[in-house]
Amino acid sequence: MTDPNWQKSSYCAEGNSCVHVAKDTGAVHVTESADPSRAILTTAPSAFAALLQSLKAEPHV
Repeated sequence: MTDPNWQKSSYCAEGNSCVHVAKDTGAVHVTESADPSRAILTTAPSAFAALLQSLKAEPHV
């Protein structure tokens, strides 16, 4: 992955507690703003879409 185009979550407030997402051919990358180069989760677009669908469907505390 070279020079990802990170996008900050629309649910993020100001500060360093944000989720960032970038996509490239065949993959979605997720990181958090406190240390974005250290912990990057890479997954298939279909798996990421399923995660988002689940998060939107279930009531969360």
